[in-house]
Amino acid sequence: MQSRYWLAMLICSTIGVFVPALWGGEMLSYPGVLFSCVGGAVGLWIADRTR
Repeated sequence: MQSRYWLAMLICSTIGVFVPALWGGEMLSYPGVLFSCVGGAVGLWIADRTR
């Protein structure tokens, strides 16, 4: 069960880090880190809701 949380957090934080690249930003910038954290939280929420 715990691996589902890690997998969802990894996938969503990876998607989140690519969001700034859509408008020409860099992945290793403040918005990239912010969206990665938000993506990880969304991944945890999704994993908890599909339980």
